[in-house]
Amino acid sequence: MDWRRQRLPRVFARSRSMRRRVAYSLGVVRLILVPVILLAIYYLFRMGWIVDRIVSVDAAVAMQAERASLVMLDAQRSERNYFLLHDQQDFKSSQQTIENLRNMIQSLRRAQAQEALTIEKMLADLETYQQGMGKAAERVNEAGQPRIDRLRGAIASYEKDLNDILHGARPPGRAGLLRELHDRTSRFDSEIAVAGTEDPILISISGQLQESANSFLSEAAGLESRSWNRVERDHRDAQRLMRRAEWVLGIVSFLTLLISIWASYVLPKEVVQPLLDLKAAVDHAAAGKYEIEFDVQGKGEVVDLANSVRDLIAHVHEKKSDQDISPS
Repeated sequence: MDWRRQRLPRVFARSRSMRRRVAYSLGVVRLILVPVILLAIYYLFRMGWIVDRIVSVDAAVAMQAERASLVMLDAQRSERNYFLLHDQQDFKSSQQTIENLRNMIQSLRRAQAQEALTIEKMLADLETYQQGMGKAAERVNEAGQPRIDRLRGAIASYEKDLNDILHGARPPGRAGLLRELHDRTSRFDSEIAVAGTEDPILISISGQLQESANSFLSEAAGLESRSWNRVERDHRDAQRLMRRAEWVLGIVSFLTLLISIWASYVLPKEVVQPLLDLKAAVDHAAAGKYEIEFDVQGKGEVVDLANSVRDLIAHVHEKKSDQDISPS
């Protein structure tokens, strides 16, 4: 017969549930986006960590170190005023400035643990400076007031030199004038310091204070420089991370697009194909061709539907055969 030589329609029905197939398809679609989301979260947190380190640690430490240098200069100014005038208010101001500076350095140690050695050295210099000021105060109380005539002589000499600079032959250009004024002012500070510290013990203490202050300022400058270098390094790291994130996310997004295109063709087929096979079988039977091969295994919605369709086709085929036999 002709129908035996023709290829019979075949219905495959496995035990996978239709709901599981749909859930599997939706899960695959969502899973495609996971790499993009995870990479975006990783680079976001990484960038946030770098920015937080720049703002909260490196830049903050650099600015605190710069401020510490300025505060130490204020302490030295109070020291010079105390040596000149022997005013207890200047001594108290110097001590208060040193305490504020110590608290500032303690906060630097908490913020930047890897600079512990530098910060310990700064605290040691600060302690030496404070002890030196204490010794100076004791000596000043014993020595009494400085010689007023020496102070007046230094001031008179300073006024004369200023008049000579301003009314006499000026150095060429504004820069030369400023340089000359700066040199004369520095010389005046030295003369005032000598006039106020004729006591050799005070001169020795003043030298020790200057040495401690210079050491502190040197450590603060080094800390500031290294902190700004870290800021620049973190900035470069952030730029490299941004470029890498653009490349990685671009490549992963492209691969995700390809996978999603593939899934849009494959997954619907996995879900719909059993129903299409059953529809083709029903259409074949409706055309009067009941020779259909069913391959049914297990349980599930698709299997139950395939069994029902097979029973329906068999029943219709049986009725058709009975009708064909009855007239004869």
